[in-house]
Amino acid sequence: MPERHVDGGPAVPEQRTGADPYLRVDDLRVSFDTTDGVVRAVDGVSFAVDRGRTLGIVGESGSGKSVTSLAVLGLHDPRRSTVTGGISVGGRQLVGQPEEQVRRLRGRDMAMIFQDPLSALHPYYPVGRQIVEAYRVHHPRAGRRAARTRAVEMLDRVGIPQPARRFDQYPHEFSGGMRQRAMIAMALVNDPALVIADEPTTALDVTVQAQILDLLADLQAEFHTAIILITHDLGVVSQVADEVLVMYGGRAVEHGSVAQVLRRPQHPYTWGLLSSVPSLHGDADADLVPIPGNPPSLINLPPGCAFHPRCRYADRTGDRSRTQVPELGPAGEAGHLVACHLAADDRTRLYRADVAHVGVAR
Repeated sequence: MPERHVDGGPAVPEQRTGADPYLRVDDLRVSFDTTDGVVRAVDGVSFAVDRGRTLGIVGESGSGKSVTSLAVLGLHDPRRSTVTGGISVGGRQLVGQPEEQVRRLRGRDMAMIFQDPLSALHPYYPVGRQIVEAYRVHHPRAGRRAARTRAVEMLDRVGIPQPARRFDQYPHEFSGGMRQRAMIAMALVNDPALVIADEPTTALDVTVQAQILDLLADLQAEFHTAIILITHDLGVVSQVADEVLVMYGGRAVEHGSVAQVLRRPQHPYTWGLLSSVPSLHGDADADLVPIPGNPPSLINLPPGCAFHPRCRYADRTGDRSRTQVPELGPAGEAGHLVACHLAADDRTRLYRADVAHVGVAR
């Protein structure tokens, strides 16, 4: 494994054991006080990611995907938000720790590739200078020449042509795909063990998307990085993720391996996501099946299962879907979890009868 570039600043005590996952999130809850009420953006989400593995987090806009990732990096303003639960990175607990301690880890041990690189990159500074700044924050003894050399190496590593010349160019002089590559270079310049990629292929054409995904896979293989991929594109998840976490209304509704969640989904919301995606393997004349209704308000979630107002099968559970919040529990196969009141036999039968015929089963 490549040597990690760690320098400067007092180290945060390492308490990790070899059997622990690199990132562990336990019962994470994030809320925001607003004039209209309390927004419960994340409500009791738990998951873990180890080095060399990729977790895909999927769901509609407003499901809590990005809020979860920002909480992991400690980027929520404590004056406007409340974060509870446990977030452990490399054995170090982050929730409730001083900002200075979390800041030392951010960029060095964990980093983020933001969704829109044009707005994430500063328009008034050359791209290379911004990468140098990200590097020298954690390597204060590195000279300007060494930092520039490191930045040019990273630009070259992510596939930007003529990296020495591009170092002095501004974000608006880069294409969309090159800006995304520059964001990846900035995120990886300190060899972090955890990278969170928030919609890294949004607004890119399919050719550039494939290049970005291949790049992330190559860099993960080289640096043994743990990756969280936040996306609404189930095709991307099927290509690069090892596990999938499906979120709805700030809660986890299904979690398992890619094969389990995409081939044998157990939650009606997951069925809806798959049914709305075109497939090359199904009936070419079959219509896509959108999920009816709209995502719920996070200020006033429906009682019981938050998905029940949009679920075609809610009546099969009696009053439970409307009165009881389903717990995330075993779905039958080892490691496959689902939060649904439907019986396991009913879930399998309904999926095969009502959903799989449109050709979404991978």
